[in-house]
Amino acid sequence: MTGSTTRRGLMLGTAALPFLARGAAAQAWSPTRPLRIVIGFPPGGGIDILARLMAPKMSEKLGQAVVVENRPGANGLIATQGVAQSEPDGLTILFGTTGNLAVNPVLYADRVDLARDFAPLSLVASLPFVMVVNPSVPANTLAEFIALARSKPGELNYGSSGNGGLPHLSGELLNAQANIRTVHVPYRGSSPAYADLIGGRVQFMFDALAIGQPHIEAGRVRALATTGARRMAALPEVPAAKETLPDFEVVNWYGMMVRAGTPASAILRLQQEVADALRQPDVAARAAQLGLDPVGSTAEEFATFQRAEIDKWGGVIRAADIKAQ
Repeated sequence: MTGSTTRRGLMLGTAALPFLARGAAAQAWSPTRPLRIVIGFPPGGGIDILARLMAPKMSEKLGQAVVVENRPGANGLIATQGVAQSEPDGLTILFGTTGNLAVNPVLYADRVDLARDFAPLSLVASLPFVMVVNPSVPANTLAEFIALARSKPGELNYGSSGNGGLPHLSGELLNAQANIRTVHVPYRGSSPAYADLIGGRVQFMFDALAIGQPHIEAGRVRALATTGARRMAALPEVPAAKETLPDFEVVNWYGMMVRAGTPASAILRLQQEVADALRQPDVAARAAQLGLDPVGSTAEEFATFQRAEIDKWGGVIRAADIKAQ
């Protein structure tokens, strides 16, 4: 399940649960101390902004403070390992991305065991990437870019925010599905990668629209495609990559997990408060500005989705022989 079909299925699955049963079970658990939402990335990014919008909404309903804590490092690995040592009481929530919840379990299999240490809580939101090129690249469509790359095997470089992250894997997925060979150049974050893209030292990259939009609007880069199931409302004139490569879809997603052993009543209550926070008008409006599609799935639906994502990106990692660094 991916894209809009996944999101509709997740929300329909949530609605299908008996409301009274869900409500009664959720109300059976209430936190007795403040809660922490732990993020493995620096402040200011999309996941951090969303967490800080949701926290006061959840606090109001739960009757306890909800604090957002940033523990950046190793593509979210440090935060994951830290929460894995917390008590299974529902008071510490790991808020992660595709990177630390679907990629790290493959790249760092000896250091991350999500199935052993964590229980799914909710798929919170998702967002596609945008593929951008330096304006000097002689391609105005994805099809033209693929033809160019086939004529110059190994000569086109793409930047990313780091080895093993989803922008990196997006390029490898494009290589595999388009039968081209481009070269990955990792950077320490999106900003230096964009600097080299604008400077012409790399020719293209994939990243979130919130990061690339100022450069697109200024004409410093050109958008060729978006990576979701459909065109983005913010870039309606830019085709989805699926229009050229039917199987190409990349959706960066945000999900919440708690320690394994957390009571089912706590998971259900927290999931309901997450979903309720996402429905608040100010949260939904800001999410839309960030290009996010709020979800708020059940724990069971998130578990199924997450397993499929681990399998998908594990295949890309093994095919491209990507190693942890």
